[in-house]
Amino acid sequence: MRFGTTEIIVILVIVLVLFGGSKLAGVGKALGTSVKDFKKEIKDTDEPKKDEKTEEEPNKDEK
Repeated sequence: MRFGTTEIIVILVIVLVLFGGSKLAGVGKALGTSVKDFKKEIKDTDEPKKDEKTEEEPNKDEK
């Protein structure tokens, strides 16, 4: 099922009427913060920490 431009506009108008502009702004801000924090955490877990990297290197040399 595909939504056209008209359907999306109608849905957005209904949501705006139901929740109001101030609540939508708050939801948008919260969603943006959540996405930013999620991306930060993903980036942090992808990069090895300096402590973990230095601990792994001597073990490779000892073997």
